[in-house]
Amino acid sequence: MAWKKRTGPGESSGEASGAPGQGSSQRPQATQQGARGGGQHQGRGGYQGRGAPPSQQPGGGPPQYQPRDYQGRGGYQGRGGPPESQSRGYQGRGGYQGRGGPPSQHPGAGPPPGSQPHDYHGRGGPRPRGGMPQPYRGGPVGGSVGPSVPSGPSRPVPELHQAPDVQHQAPVVATPSPPGAGSSSQPRKAEVSTGQVQQQLQQLVIHDQSSASQAGQVAPASSKAVRFPLRPGKGTHGSRCIVKANHFFAELPNKDLHQYDVSITPEVISRGVNRAVMGELVNLYRHSHLDGRLPAYDGRKSLYTAGALPFTSKTFEITLQDEEDSLGGGQGGQRRQRVFRVVIKFAARADLHHLAMFLAGRQPDAPQEALQVLDIVLRELPTARYCPVGRSFYSPNLGRRQQLGDGLETWRGFYQSIRPTQMGLSLNIDMSSTAFFEPLPVIEFVAQLLNRDISVRPLSDSDRVKIKKALRGVNVEVTHRGNMRRKYRISGLTSQATRELSFPIDDRGTVKTVVQYFLETYGFSIQHTTLPCLQVGNQQRPNYLPMEVCKIVEGQRYSKRLNEKQITALLKVTCQRPYEREKDILQTVHHNAYSEDPYAQEFGIRIDERLASVEARVLPPPKLKYHDSGRERDVWPRVGQWNMMNKKMVNGGRVSSWACINFSRNVQDGAARSFCHELALMCQASGMDFALEPVLPPRYARPEQVERALKGCYQDAMNILKPQGRELDLLIVILPDNNGSLYGDLKRICETDLGLVSQCCLTKHVFKANKQQYLANVALKINVKVGGRNTVLVDALTRRIPLVSDVPTIIFGADVTHPHPGEDSSPSIAAVVASQDWPEVTKYAGLVSAQAHRQELIQDLYKVYQDPQRGSVPGGMVRELLISFWRATGQKPKRIIFYRDGVSEGQFYQVLLYELDAIRRACASLESDYQPPVTFVVVQKRHHTRLFANNHNDPRAVDKSGNILPGTVVDSKICHPTEFDFYLCSHAGIQGTSRPAHYHVLWDENKFTADGLQTLTNNLCYTYARCTRSVSIVPPAYYAHLAAFRARFYMEPDTTDSGSMASGATPSRGPPPEARNTRAGVGNVAVRPLPALMENVKRVMFYC
Repeated sequence: MAWKKRTGPGESSGEASGAPGQGSSQRPQATQQGARGGGQHQGRGGYQGRGAPPSQQPGGGPPQYQPRDYQGRGGYQGRGGPPESQSRGYQGRGGYQGRGGPPSQHPGAGPPPGSQPHDYHGRGGPRPRGGMPQPYRGGPVGGSVGPSVPSGPSRPVPELHQAPDVQHQAPVVATPSPPGAGSSSQPRKAEVSTGQVQQQLQQLVIHDQSSASQAGQVAPASSKAVRFPLRPGKGTHGSRCIVKANHFFAELPNKDLHQYDVSITPEVISRGVNRAVMGELVNLYRHSHLDGRLPAYDGRKSLYTAGALPFTSKTFEITLQDEEDSLGGGQGGQRRQRVFRVVIKFAARADLHHLAMFLAGRQPDAPQEALQVLDIVLRELPTARYCPVGRSFYSPNLGRRQQLGDGLETWRGFYQSIRPTQMGLSLNIDMSSTAFFEPLPVIEFVAQLLNRDISVRPLSDSDRVKIKKALRGVNVEVTHRGNMRRKYRISGLTSQATRELSFPIDDRGTVKTVVQYFLETYGFSIQHTTLPCLQVGNQQRPNYLPMEVCKIVEGQRYSKRLNEKQITALLKVTCQRPYEREKDILQTVHHNAYSEDPYAQEFGIRIDERLASVEARVLPPPKLKYHDSGRERDVWPRVGQWNMMNKKMVNGGRVSSWACINFSRNVQDGAARSFCHELALMCQASGMDFALEPVLPPRYARPEQVERALKGCYQDAMNILKPQGRELDLLIVILPDNNGSLYGDLKRICETDLGLVSQCCLTKHVFKANKQQYLANVALKINVKVGGRNTVLVDALTRRIPLVSDVPTIIFGADVTHPHPGEDSSPSIAAVVASQDWPEVTKYAGLVSAQAHRQELIQDLYKVYQDPQRGSVPGGMVRELLISFWRATGQKPKRIIFYRDGVSEGQFYQVLLYELDAIRRACASLESDYQPPVTFVVVQKRHHTRLFANNHNDPRAVDKSGNILPGTVVDSKICHPTEFDFYLCSHAGIQGTSRPAHYHVLWDENKFTADGLQTLTNNLCYTYARCTRSVSIVPPAYYAHLAAFRARFYMEPDTTDSGSMASGATPSRGPPPEARNTRAGVGNVAVRPLPALMENVKRVMFYC
């Protein structure tokens, strides 16, 4: 079998600016985070110039891989020294002018234009899919051994392979070692030698069950040895309809595309400056030396042309000049110039033939470099017009700015990405909004941030921390020098007040105060002398700038976490009815005028300006079973919803002993008692065996004494119950409406210390006049927390679910939540849940684990621990949940369905190789020949595909919110050309435009049909425990997200950022060492394990 070399390491493009306020579920965003540092989006440079004579350039080395991270538009940082006395800090809208002469050509440098370098590596791609997975370098760290290192007397663990009875799946790469610490979401530059990579790959064995002769072959240097399953035909179930999608057909150009490596010296980190240099070069030499071609440039290391340039390597010199110097009030000084040496060298031809073959389904892998060229071409014009952030473009002119408070505002924009689909190339366009700093005077920004008049009283230490955190990395321009608006990046605040600051002004040690310097040099009298100065420039020789002479530069995106008020304001801006969103998307496409785009014309790309019309089907809802004692024993949901009227839970839980603790001073004892009695009656009416009276009368406690109050209440209750051989089944807690860290503290203490499930209720609901619906919803949550079931699928009870009902089947859900932007040290939290009942598949037990910051691969699916007494001990979350299933059902699972949330396309190969291997090992650790067939499905919500009704005025085609009907599934036209994926909108819209979930099957040994998997997934969405509505993603994935979010409250305070709201833990509280589990990611020496969940909590749906 011939194996093809991977051409282009992938990159993750998880940008989702239009999805604000998603808290700790943030996915890795490699396109936004990379090397951006603190000063992204540094104004926009308007550069002009004249070139200089280029010199000859000998052939260079191989192209370097550069992740495509937008790094702002600005450039050079001036050195430190006294204020305003240092060299120019070209950091914002610099205006450069240049001059130059004719370039000379060097003969024979580099390969000829027609040749294809054998080992060319592309530069990522617009819709990357991984490439060769990062070498898994981990190993035994911190007393634990990675999943691929079986130790001691344990049974030999098989390599990753097909389940024995499955014949249809293509070969698979086996047994990767665990990854090292660090973020899997960030593209890595060459970290290991080719020899190391080859050594890693020697361990990967191929098993091709369709050909015995290939067993044991060494894998090629490519993760493409793994083929994702082909689409098993298209689905037919459901009623057919037509929907529109925000995909626009892009005609594949018939051009000869060439790629050139670009080297700019001196190297600068700003793409804006790089683009200015290249723009000047093209202006000067397009017709004389570039054969009239208009190249597309990625702002980094790659240049693309439609046709060959008339050289293989050439060096140019370009001079840029700062126009701002000329605005300094007529001093007539010489303007600063900077000369750049630009080397352009042929690298490769981008083969569009392979792309056409891929789109036609005749080639299995997308040629990423060809897709990247087209993506860069279509980004050239909007990059020049707007402020690029990841894959989106923003401008204050694309919609009205809205204030978010605390010195922030929203800018409207659009997302744009080219994607290969069944209909050919597609341009995905969606509306987007994100937060930017308001271009305010710094004094005003600080006043808004602190929400007070800062001239009244001095700043406290906490004020200083808040200001420093908000302003670090922000670019400001000075306002005290007339038209000369020089720009700086803030690196910190001075510890002293402005009036106390002084600095040397010459080599003789003459010292001058900042106040005196500004008065004498600029005639500027500083008013706010008690405030600290902004520190700009480098740390060795910092500049001091008084706050009142600085204004925040426009066009800087705010990338840190928004507060609740800001999230609410941003959601109001972004929340659009489907009809409005569709209209805005069409207006954006019309406004972008791709037909007039000179770059699109140059490369022969034509974009259809009509939304794609797509065939869809609306799947019917499943029939739901309730208890026979209710007046209604089953129900057919209508438009994705139903209610509990006349119904009883199919399996009501028992709460024979409970207590109530009240942390709200506004709720008197009588009100608390009355509320609890109403809740108990509702639980009884819903079908639970619920005692009407508590073990203890409700008691009030102060929020700051949460630990003492909880333990005291528990102890008092157990003093009564223990002699009777009983346990406390439930704690009802009344919380103030604004409770800060109280909720998180309470959950941590109850679930990791006391082993107690709790139900929290806010004060506003206690006093709600008509609260029957609220109480009914709370009863649903209480029931699953104490081990009951609310409803089950009728098809599950009658054993009619294909590939679930026939043999014991376990359904897993897994997710990793990452810290909020700006929290650089917090660990990521992995959670895995698994069904514990069969055939009902409704109850899910959950486990959680901390791992390295922004590590996407779940490290703790399978582990081998070293125990001093017992030696090697197998463990991990999958193994524990398999054992739990066996204990609950008396049977071991004979089939595994694994729904994995939160994986970007660039990580598909990595996640599949690593996590499927861990699942295999977990199974084999139970019995050496135990290998149930696995179906591995990725669930994606952070994408930009939206589906609209073909006719918004047809009441049969839309729900009340104007969205497409729940159950709408699409597996044609806008889906992958050959692989098994589909979009499913399983929920009814409430407000805004519904986002369908995207399901992509990465592994399928169970041979699901399209209808089988689509129907199963849709039907499971009706079994979500917390409400009587179908939900937008499959419940096991949803539960894993809830469990991971809950576990962030368990972290000890020093593992989170000091300014974060994520922990909820208070400094005085942390679990005792014996309460902690031993889980930390492979190689994650610094990751402190989470405190262990108590055994009785693990078994129930505590996270609901």
